[in-house]
Amino acid sequence: MRAVRPGPGLEEGRDQGLDVLLGMVARGDQDAFEAVYDRLAGPVYGLIRRVVKDRAQSEEVTQEALLEVWRNASRFDPARGSAATWVMTIAHRRAVDRVRSAAASAQREQRTAQPLVADDEVAETAAVNLDAERVRRCLDGLTELQRESITLAYYGGYTYPEVAGLLHTALGTVKTRIRDGLIRLRDCMGVS
Repeated sequence: MRAVRPGPGLEEGRDQGLDVLLGMVARGDQDAFEAVYDRLAGPVYGLIRRVVKDRAQSEEVTQEALLEVWRNASRFDPARGSAATWVMTIAHRRAVDRVRSAAASAQREQRTAQPLVADDEVAETAAVNLDAERVRRCLDGLTELQRESITLAYYGGYTYPEVAGLLHTALGTVKTRIRDGLIRLRDCMGVS
C-alpha cells in the first residue's frame, strides 16, 4: 500500500461510483480497491488524524482501516448508506479504538509503576497493630470500673464531669479511677 497523505475532503457527487467499486472490491478486484484507496485515503487519514492526533499512529490506523475495507467489502450494503460513509465509519471506529487502547495502556503503566505498599508502611502498620493488641490486653487487666471510666473518657471523648454523670458517680471518684487505671496501663505497657 502507498503512503497516505491528507487529501481533500469528499466532494458532493465525487463518491457516486464508490458503491459500484466496493461491490467489485468484494469480488476481489484489486484495481477497484486501488481506485477506492485513491479516492478515500486522504479523507480517511484526515478524519483519523483529528481523533488520534499523532501523525505516525494516524498513518498506521489509516492503513488498518483501509485494509479492513478490503477484507470486509462484502459487508457493505448500499441500502444502508453510501460507500464513503461506510468507509469513514470504519475509520472513525478504528481511530477511537486506538485512542482507547493507548489510554488503557497508559493507565496500566501508571498502576504498575506505583508500588503497592512501601516496606516502611508495612512495618508501621504491623507496629500499630501490635500496640493496639497490647493496649487491649492491658485494658483487660483493669477493674471493670477503671476500664469503663477510661473507655468513656479516652475512646468515647467524654469529659471527666460527663463520665461522672454517665456512670452516676462522684467526679472525684471518676478522676481517681481514671488516674489509677492510667497508672496500671503505663506499667503494663512498660512506658516510663
